[in-house]
Amino acid sequence: MTTAGGYISRRKRNRRPQAARPIAEINVTPFVDVMLVLLIIFMVAAPLLTVGVPIDLPETRAKALNSDTQPITISVNGDGEVFLQETIIPIEEVVPKLEAIAQTGYDERIYIRGDQSADYGTIMRVMGRINQAGFKNLGLVTLQESDG
Repeated sequence: MTTAGGYISRRKRNRRPQAARPIAEINVTPFVDVMLVLLIIFMVAAPLLTVGVPIDLPETRAKALNSDTQPITISVNGDGEVFLQETIIPIEEVVPKLEAIAQTGYDERIYIRGDQSADYGTIMRVMGRINQAGFKNLGLVTLQESDG
């Protein structure tokens, strides 16, 4: 391999074959595919993971309230058991737990959910204790009344 000048080009003489050269790139396409599939799975599964206290709420024609924060919910089921969020607590511990939460700066509305078959007196005792402790921003949770 000589050129017009009579010498062999160094560049051509020292060149390694193209196939033997190692690839220094990382193929991220499979990683991105797996991450997108996981994202879709978690987006679909996340709403199904919200577990609450099973309560048969009464229906009403009132409109739903808009709220951006996670509210504190006190629930009373049909057996008269009282729940703070999803944790069962004795009725005597409702106010101390709410006062401990209020010390962290929580000043939003407290929602009370009462099962349709729950004793009205139990629900009123819970509301009375909360109100007597100084929490005035209370709300009762109901379902939208169906037209039919």
